[in-house]
Amino acid sequence: MTSTVASSAHDAQRTALSIILAVSGAHLLNDLLQFLLPALYPMLRETYGLSYFQIGMLTLGQQITACVLQPAFGLSGDLKPKPYWLALSMGIVAAGVAMLAAANGFWLLFLAAVVMGTGSALFHPEASRVARMASGGRLGFAQSLFQVGGNAGTALGPLAAALILLPMGQGSVFWFLAVAVVGFALLTWVGQWFVEHQRQAASRPRVPVAKPALSRQRLIVAFAVIGMLLLSKFIYIEGLKSYYAFFLIEKFGLSATEAQYYLFAFLGSVAAGTFFGGPIGDRYGRLAVIWVSILGALPFTLALPYLDLFWTAVMSIMIGLILSSAFSAMVVYAQELVPGKVGMIAGFVFGFAFGIGALGAAVMGALADWIGMIAVFQICAFLPALGILTILLPKTAELHPERKTA
Repeated sequence: MTSTVASSAHDAQRTALSIILAVSGAHLLNDLLQFLLPALYPMLRETYGLSYFQIGMLTLGQQITACVLQPAFGLSGDLKPKPYWLALSMGIVAAGVAMLAAANGFWLLFLAAVVMGTGSALFHPEASRVARMASGGRLGFAQSLFQVGGNAGTALGPLAAALILLPMGQGSVFWFLAVAVVGFALLTWVGQWFVEHQRQAASRPRVPVAKPALSRQRLIVAFAVIGMLLLSKFIYIEGLKSYYAFFLIEKFGLSATEAQYYLFAFLGSVAAGTFFGGPIGDRYGRLAVIWVSILGALPFTLALPYLDLFWTAVMSIMIGLILSSAFSAMVVYAQELVPGKVGMIAGFVFGFAFGIGALGAAVMGALADWIGMIAVFQICAFLPALGILTILLPKTAELHPERKTA
């Protein structure tokens, strides 16, 4: 009898890991498709005569939909589970990809960006919820594994640009609809697991949802600080995603294809840093990870604009590793601030991160048209200094007062 119970527990654990891997894989596919637009920026700028500001507006159109829609989608999922929204999200992304392939001017590109962003907004809160459901209590690990899939997909974008998009042209985007079909099938299977999980949960006694341990005023301060930390992190990272290739072309005279390989190295380091941040937060505390991640990147961001090509590449990799490690910890930490609102809080964090990053990218583009891309990178290098605000966040013991009395 004991062995049967142990075997069932092992099977359940293995199934949960497969679900986390599935949503992480879907995250990879989603973010690869999302990055097709930024990957095309050098080509689109030359083909359609776009300014840096218009490039920034395309990023804004894609990401601001996530900022506005993700919290609403997340709250809707909290109130009533939506298992098949995940598959629907991939269908919307596929529509945006098809529009991107066919667009022949700025406004059609902008519309494609908005549609792709809408699909992404629908995907992230529900996928994050599923990762948490399947975590088995290892919240940081599950969130990191989920996040690393997305960052890996983004990192593959420059390779897709260098090997497929730039040599074959904008029409080659149509080939990536096959990726969306794979993602749709994968998320349909995850949705079926979600339905079964909800059915089993309904048959068990309802666990009362804990109330926030902090006062309303302390929660407002905490989320304001989280917002500033997300601002410092995502304006810098989204800026590099959108403009690092232009920075390398302007400063070192690289070709568009050569610049994509350096962008791949940076985004690959972002994926690696994201994976390590969650498990380290589980072990040593999420605030420690947030401290080191934001402030720890500052020396490297300050140095990057003044170095030769080799050391610029090295600094960008160090920045990616360090600055990205905080995000999983920040998502789980924010969810612990307001128990029972997993989807809404995930939607807020993802949405705010995407939105503020997109606004920052638009501002960076406008500045680059005025003062040049190199000067913009010199100014933005100071953003990680906002990490000092971490000192205002409540300690973990304040979030779990019951653990002190246990």
